[in-house]
Amino acid sequence: MVLNGAAAAVIEAQRGKHPEKVFTCRGRPINWTYGAAWRKARARAGLPQVRVHDLKHTFGRRLRAAGISFEDRQDLLGHKSSRITTHYSEAELANLIAAADSVCETESRKSPALVILRTKKADLRLVKSA
Repeated sequence: MVLNGAAAAVIEAQRGKHPEKVFTCRGRPINWTYGAAWRKARARAGLPQVRVHDLKHTFGRRLRAAGISFEDRQDLLGHKSSRITTHYSEAELANLIAAADSVCETESRKSPALVILRTKKADLRLVKSA
């Protein structure tokens, strides 16, 4: 499993508290994260609606925002299907709006204002902006 520095530090801080397991509660290993302990932890954090699955989605979206390649995101998320990876790391709506708005900026007007493709003559004609 690949861990970033923050996650590795959490793991290292837990080592040695149990002879076999990393995470424990009252000296007993934690084998299941979807029970009462997870609900209590979410409540203490003020995030009762958060699911474990939401953390994976957040990780995928943050990887994409950080510019991590599709293939590396797929490996880090443990996906075999590229469709699933795309689902986990959708583009941020704000980024898509900014990209669409960028063509309206005056600095971007160096390129043609309109490109007309004529299918009958199969030629490309660039129409310059006024």
